[in-house]
Amino acid sequence: MLRQDNTLFHMFVDAYQQYSDKDAFIYRVLEQELHVSYAKLFDDVLILSRALKSKKVEKGSKVIFLCDNRYEWMVTDMALVSLGAIGIPRGSDTPTAELEFIIKHSEGDFIIIENEALYIRHKEMLDTLSLKAIFIMEGEKLHKVFTNLYSYNDILEDKVISLEEIEAFIKQKNSLEESDVFTMIYTSGTTGTPKGVILTHKNIMFNVRELPKLIDLKSDDVWLSILPSWHIFERAAEYISIAKGCCTVYSTIKTFALDLEQYKPTLVATVPRLWESMYTKINSTLEKNDPKKAKIFKLLVRVSASYNKNMRILKDELPRFKDDSAVVSLCKKIVPSFKIFIMYPLNKLAKKRLFAVQEKFGGRLRLAISGGGSLPDFIDSWIDSLGIRIVNAYGMTECAPGIAGRALNCNTFGTLGLGIDDTLIRIVNDHGEEVKAGEVGEIQVRGEQVTLGYYNNKEENKKSFTDDGYLKTGDLGKFTVRKELIITGRSKEVIVLASGENVDPSRIETTISMLPFISDAVLVGQDKKGLGMLIVPDLEKLKEYVALHFDKAIHSVEQVLEDKQIVAKIKGEINELLHHKRGFKPFEKLQNIHFLSEEFKMGEELTNTLKKKRHVIETKYKEVIDKFLH
Repeated sequence: MLRQDNTLFHMFVDAYQQYSDKDAFIYRVLEQELHVSYAKLFDDVLILSRALKSKKVEKGSKVIFLCDNRYEWMVTDMALVSLGAIGIPRGSDTPTAELEFIIKHSEGDFIIIENEALYIRHKEMLDTLSLKAIFIMEGEKLHKVFTNLYSYNDILEDKVISLEEIEAFIKQKNSLEESDVFTMIYTSGTTGTPKGVILTHKNIMFNVRELPKLIDLKSDDVWLSILPSWHIFERAAEYISIAKGCCTVYSTIKTFALDLEQYKPTLVATVPRLWESMYTKINSTLEKNDPKKAKIFKLLVRVSASYNKNMRILKDELPRFKDDSAVVSLCKKIVPSFKIFIMYPLNKLAKKRLFAVQEKFGGRLRLAISGGGSLPDFIDSWIDSLGIRIVNAYGMTECAPGIAGRALNCNTFGTLGLGIDDTLIRIVNDHGEEVKAGEVGEIQVRGEQVTLGYYNNKEENKKSFTDDGYLKTGDLGKFTVRKELIITGRSKEVIVLASGENVDPSRIETTISMLPFISDAVLVGQDKKGLGMLIVPDLEKLKEYVALHFDKAIHSVEQVLEDKQIVAKIKGEINELLHHKRGFKPFEKLQNIHFLSEEFKMGEELTNTLKKKRHVIETKYKEVIDKFLH
């Protein structure tokens, strides 16, 4: 049975009526800090909704929305929601060819573009299409007679609102149903052509209801926002923030570290890559400023991490794949108990000293939420050792996005926690049979949050769903005995060597990222005799490494590539990390490595959440791969 009040616009109106005087958003324009109340947000949405309606945007209209993280993004999104239009968002770094594909494939009616520079970049392509109107969010008045180009300044001249208009605007919620499509999000294409994920109000409202419970969200919580607003992980965070009357502070990668200290957020939701960046920045700054302090800091982290691990053994908070007898369980706890007793004074000192690092995160951060990709174990352990509670979340665009999370309801470290309430998760083998705890298989999901399918893509819909309605995630994973989820890789990213051996690249890439001179890396070797690694180096760290081990000065990546001794030494260090004692197999050693002279770029080799587009990288560097893995 359909619920009549289960839409984002119902949620938005409720938030306005409950939290009218509270700050909804804080953001900067140049040096000026602006605070927006829920009342002001409501007025801004109403005014824009009215203006868009006057230009024939209506229920069912498909509106492409090209814009980055900013307050106006949410105003526009909610204005489209209020009209029943279908928002189709992307970031400003979207290539013209990809944007053209999305507009044509989605059968878009309108497009909203962040600024004139972005419009000019795509103008030649847009001129070939028959869009009903083009809106430029930021810019001077642009409209001329007999043209379909408008700036927001053209359509937002009238900002007076009557009581009758407020009442009529609120009543618009009665024309919306939970089965209505509110957005189509085109996936970033890590494995090929983007697919248009259809999401209804019912899909997203499932997350709006369920996610706050997992993190005990309260109206006095403050979020620091840094991810692209169009990405479903960030959108869900902003929606639940509005639903609970929280305040969201818009940040940027450049100001993120300073904003943590200034705004003292209680919650931060971001991708693993940013936590890795914080790890590198804190360690590098310490090493540069005071090598002695850096060594002490690393020792304190190791002490804290080791103590935490042993405490978790005592509390049974590590993954278990079989049930132990009472005697075996007790025996396993004897050594950890002894270690805890010995380490207690040192751990107390470590925790006290490491508390100072929490000030770098604002000092009030009660939860650090990581999603949109796999969080490396060493980063998970590092954040935990600092005394910050990390929520390791798992989701995907197709689930709007929540599937599982190690939230406040689960303390089992090294897992993604339990599935969200009313979500069915199963793990199956190649024959579609459910596997036992500890066995790896494909993760499949069913629940209210799961998409209806991909727009205008029968072939993909057929491949992506089982006969009994489960979504095939394409992720590989396993359950613990308590049904906590662990991701082991991505079925579509598995490298198959010429010998027939299957290799999960993510585990190897994560392991070698511990080396300080490696900024990024991609494992390659599909259909080859052995594995190779394309490495994006941190050049400054690489210079230090070469100076230390070879007493040489290098100035470029090319110099490293020309020196076979250096390459062999680094390959040897990497292969040491890929030791069988760490669970790696002999064929998972690297046959060769190659340093790249340029970083991977967002929108090209990386998605907006900084995941690697393997097919793009492998195509771009095909000659290099063929040469060094001949």
